[in-house]
Amino acid sequence: METNGHVVLYVDPSCPFAWITSRWLSEVQAQIPIELSIRLMSISVLNEDRDLEPWYRDFNDRAWGPARLLAAAAETHGEQVIGDLYRALGRRIHVQRQDFAAEVAVAALAEAGLLTSLAGAAGSTAYDGYLRRSHLEAVESLGDEAGTPMIHLDGKPLFGPVLTQIPRGEQAVAVFDAVRTLSGCSAWADLRRPREPQLVLS
Repeated sequence: METNGHVVLYVDPSCPFAWITSRWLSEVQAQIPIELSIRLMSISVLNEDRDLEPWYRDFNDRAWGPARLLAAAAETHGEQVIGDLYRALGRRIHVQRQDFAAEVAVAALAEAGLLTSLAGAAGSTAYDGYLRRSHLEAVESLGDEAGTPMIHLDGKPLFGPVLTQIPRGEQAVAVFDAVRTLSGCSAWADLRRPREPQLVLS
């Protein structure tokens, strides 16, 4: 079957905006044939040398654990497992609002059919090499414009789209078509408006 586009979504598992974008793309994929891959980036790596407000520095410091867990799974089992583990972990973090801890990591790994012994990687630097390589792959084409979520749509890198709730049904496809149209316009550089303060994560 011919696809309507190839999308690589780069996520940090702690980022609620990345979670919403992933759910939107799943809605799109359920309706039109797009090829969707999930890969890993890290807000902890992105911001490790930046001067941040204390609350955001704390968020970035805590984000190392979930990202390292995905990195360990990808390096051990292959990148194809990232999507299943991300969905299992993201549902617990963003929908069920569970704090990331060892038991959350074990449950997500088990649901994804992966080695639960990898849960310990969340507190280790053993897989940081993979994490940093994957992060660099995501951001090198955008430089200072990089952030999460990030998609590579038909090979074109984009920061965003940043969504505050999950477009569904026909609207999900309409948003995808709009993003694809803009990404194909070499003159387009940026488009913003005020964000809705409340995120809807499910």
